[in-house]
Amino acid sequence: MEPQLGCQELLYVFSFLEIRDLLSAAQVNKVWNEVSMTNDLWRKLSLRRWPHYKAFPVIVGTQTWKQYYFCRSELESRMESGRPEDFICKAMSGHTGKINQLAYVSPHEYGFDARTRSVVCTVSSDCTVRAWELHEGTEIWCSPVQPAPLVNLVAFPQLQLVVTVDKQGLIMGWKAETGAQVASFSLPTYCSSMEACDHPEGPFLLAACAEGNLYTLTVPQLQVVSKVTTFPQTFVNLTCSPDRQWVFVSMSKSESESESMYAQHPDQGPKVFYTQSLLHPSEDGPPVSTTLPLKLSSRVCWAPDEAARLIVVHQDDGQHHCPLITTFELMADKSKDRVRILAQQLASFPLRTMVPPKLMQGHGSQLILLTFNSGQLLLLTIHGMQLMQFEDHRSSITSMWVDLNWVITSASDLSLRVYVWNKKNTSPVLKSCYHLLGGSHRWASGFTHVKSDSVSITAVEARHTGTSILRSYCYKVQLS
Repeated sequence: MEPQLGCQELLYVFSFLEIRDLLSAAQVNKVWNEVSMTNDLWRKLSLRRWPHYKAFPVIVGTQTWKQYYFCRSELESRMESGRPEDFICKAMSGHTGKINQLAYVSPHEYGFDARTRSVVCTVSSDCTVRAWELHEGTEIWCSPVQPAPLVNLVAFPQLQLVVTVDKQGLIMGWKAETGAQVASFSLPTYCSSMEACDHPEGPFLLAACAEGNLYTLTVPQLQVVSKVTTFPQTFVNLTCSPDRQWVFVSMSKSESESESMYAQHPDQGPKVFYTQSLLHPSEDGPPVSTTLPLKLSSRVCWAPDEAARLIVVHQDDGQHHCPLITTFELMADKSKDRVRILAQQLASFPLRTMVPPKLMQGHGSQLILLTFNSGQLLLLTIHGMQLMQFEDHRSSITSMWVDLNWVITSASDLSLRVYVWNKKNTSPVLKSCYHLLGGSHRWASGFTHVKSDSVSITAVEARHTGTSILRSYCYKVQLS
């Protein structure tokens, strides 16, 4: 009689099988079937297939790892095919003005259980903030009319909190479930940029105002931790690194105004601040920062797989008349009594056009996605090698969403274009899949914003009347 493999040995062997072979092995006998159903086995298979996800939302008692694996596999198949039967489209109206921004308040990683739902919040020129349930296409709550039009919002899904800012600089916190007001803080002038930041010490909010000051606020209390002048009397843009250890700040003005400003202040390149020094300001000096040796920076993004890899579009005083894209690696040089920021240049190359890109996003550690006014989408490496070029839109791309699963672009041609990453290749390749269409051109002028979680897409559709509606595309998955 031949010796039989024990359960641990079978688990080890099964962990190397393809899913089709594993399902066949489950039919051999009762022991093999029981081993093939082991939760730890399917957890390993899930982590092997989707290694970038650090934690999966498997809720004990409602879902097993095997159920999660097959739900997510079904979702990816529907995302790639995009047939009408693969998703449900909902149009949601309620705002009487223009929707200026939207944000998901539900977790990005979907749980595939009956209690999970996709929820977004929107702010509008009609002076309200609203929450929407996407699968049902219904409004959950609407705030009272505020004193001024709302221009921006950010979300803290882990706190179920939404933070908005109006045209006069009033920042407000709202409970995402009910719309109850939590706290408020008034900036002295218009808010030019705002970002939600998760941090090991707790979440915080960054807000830049038109006078050039950068505020760091506690969440949800909205109390000032620090205030620093970045570029005096200037609109500024800001963006945080993936690990929230760095904050990039640049001047935000028209090209002609920026050229005049740099002529007067040639040393005013974009700055990088060390987040820890914003959270714990010193009485002995300003927060730790460095000025990058760049001119007229116009676009910036971070490489999501590298905590401190910064990619910047800028102009050059030398021989290149075309915009340059330069990539830096940031490091904190810590000594006993001080911290110094080191910015090492990794790569730099000129674009083949005189016009800077309209949008830019990073993917992985080596890839950059660029859009231009012509509706063109380019995929490049940080060293300038062009990998792919797409011209799927008939007009200018207005917004772009990039994550581990897909790329989605919105355009004024009243369509969304869905691209899926081919993860089986050694280096990721982007596959153009299909269009998602909006309403009639008789009523609508195009999509202005697009965002996504792992199971839905939401876009803002602008109307000729100056108002906006939401359109959601929720992919169908048979919940276990």
